[in-house]
Amino acid sequence: MESRLRAGVLAMPIVAGLFWTSASARGQQPTVETPQIQGATANPGSSQSRLGPAPGGGDMILGSQPGRDDLLLGRAGPASPRVPTSIATPGQGDQVRRPPPISVPEPLPVPRAPLYGTLALPSGEESEGPANGLTLDQAIDLLVRRNYDLRSKAMEIPQARADVLTASLRANPIFYADSQLIPYGSYSERRPGGPTQYDVNISHPIDFSRKRRARVDYATRAMRVTEAQYQDAVRIEINNLYTAFLDVLAARQTLRFARASEAGSRVLAEKTQLLYERDIASRADVGEVRSQGQVAQVGVLDSEENLRKANRVLGMMLGMEAEEAEALEVRGSIEDRGPPPPPVDELIRAAVQCRPDVVSYRLGVLTAESGVRLSMANRYQDAYLLYQPYTYQNNAPLGGKSATSWAIGLTVPLPVYNRNQGNIERARQNVTQSRIELEGIEKRVVAEVKQAAREYEVSGQIVDRIRAQVLPTSQASLNDRLRLFQGGEANAVSYLQAQRTYNDTVKAYLDTVVRHRRSMLGLNTAVGQRILP
Repeated sequence: MESRLRAGVLAMPIVAGLFWTSASARGQQPTVETPQIQGATANPGSSQSRLGPAPGGGDMILGSQPGRDDLLLGRAGPASPRVPTSIATPGQGDQVRRPPPISVPEPLPVPRAPLYGTLALPSGEESEGPANGLTLDQAIDLLVRRNYDLRSKAMEIPQARADVLTASLRANPIFYADSQLIPYGSYSERRPGGPTQYDVNISHPIDFSRKRRARVDYATRAMRVTEAQYQDAVRIEINNLYTAFLDVLAARQTLRFARASEAGSRVLAEKTQLLYERDIASRADVGEVRSQGQVAQVGVLDSEENLRKANRVLGMMLGMEAEEAEALEVRGSIEDRGPPPPPVDELIRAAVQCRPDVVSYRLGVLTAESGVRLSMANRYQDAYLLYQPYTYQNNAPLGGKSATSWAIGLTVPLPVYNRNQGNIERARQNVTQSRIELEGIEKRVVAEVKQAAREYEVSGQIVDRIRAQVLPTSQASLNDRLRLFQGGEANAVSYLQAQRTYNDTVKAYLDTVVRHRRSMLGLNTAVGQRILP
């Protein structure tokens, strides 16, 4: 009987945060200090807790803050040009049509998920979830194929290809027909005049400055910038997916704790009632434990709704209906089970070379240089070759024989005043501006990778220290308080306070585990590649 009692009480997880609220409402002051743990708060009602309003939340993920990742086409400079309006009508200027740029997606809101229970993290299949659950790799694949924002942004790529086609089109020839020397009435001795003449003309433009070749090169480079920007939009949206996926894992873990808390509270209520019948516990102890059991039941309902909410956020990103999203099962763990990442220098080198936003800025510099060549080519308008294959002179009114002839001519605009000087100078300044922006983004990427790698290292050290030192000490203290409670030397209130302290420790541990898991995914975002699982 004693062993069963001990095992039942040991399995009892109590609602940490809600117990604190109920105790405060009665005017009681807790007697057990909450341990201060580096990197996570132990106060269950604090807004700083990562498993309070936002499980594992924080701003340490780089590349996801609004305003931090302005894409290239959304800023001043040559990275946003389209094909000039003078593609099919030479000589009409080289103004650039700028479509709406690919915008940076806003980070998705993180659902609330308060933490209940005192269980340690489960291991094995229970931690990973169902075998047929949605994995992170599968979620990324669905995101790219079904996310509405990405599907919409992807349409800018065929539009850019259409711009290349437009840039390659040649200017159309001009057909002209006229009739000259038409008399007012008819020719006579009193009204002499030349014979009426009928002409058919064709004027064909000659692109002697090779503007068409410069337009095609310019539009092709702009298309490559658009492709790189789409890849960066995918990178940012995957970062949002990381957040939503991890929120589901944290909410699922919270629900496990809440259900275990409810089951444990029932066992504790039974054992406290037995102690009361033996005059070891008081009626107040019985009421206190029952109250905690009711709070645990409310916690289960709240945790279930939080899990459904997290599933809906994830499902919305994957283009799922609400019913399908709520029934979604994911497979993954909040623990770090991957190999250590490569050295920081190697991560920085990979990010600078391969991260899509850096690539888009680098391509933007090349596009700006192509814009200079296009402006130089637009210094001279097209010449026009005139070919008049048919001219008919009607000599019948003069009593002579009518005649036919042909003519040829050339029209060349003289670049005396307008040689596109302003646009050439602007294009050159855009090259300098683009190079400055490229240098700035490279330095920012280096700082982001260093920060992400440091966050991964520090959060991992905190997780190891809490697991190896803080949790065993807190567990031993709780066991000591349990023995005193079972022996009648301590009441239920003092045991519940010890339980709350242990809950705070476990809560801080889970906060840090989620923070560390998020830092792994944040490192992937900072580098622009899948470095860690």
